[in-house]
Amino acid sequence: MGSQQPMEAFKVYRVLLKAVKNHIGKEEYKKHFSQYIAEQFRKNSQLSEPSLVAQRIKLANDYTNLLNSVHHHKDLLFSYNIAVDRSDEMKRILGKSAASVGLKLPEVYQP
Repeated sequence: MGSQQPMEAFKVYRVLLKAVKNHIGKEEYKKHFSQYIAEQFRKNSQLSEPSLVAQRIKLANDYTNLLNSVHHHKDLLFSYNIAVDRSDEMKRILGKSAASVGLKLPEVYQP
């Protein structure tokens, strides 16, 4: 294995975990995503054939790009108000605004 591939794999691993944390979430019930990624990188760290290593790095990189692109696409849909329910997004934005000045939004009564 070339000396460049372990560094590249580590970089892709970090970027992929960051994308999972940002776009999927880091709550306890979503930990299995990060655990699966770590397990796959550990398992594939023993590969010695450079073409297989490059293939796995490319797969991880492609999945990172997919996660980031889907999230960006969703943000664009929200910003253009295209066939999406914006009420949850607006609640989140208002909640952040209120929290920035030390307030909390009241809970809406739903019978």
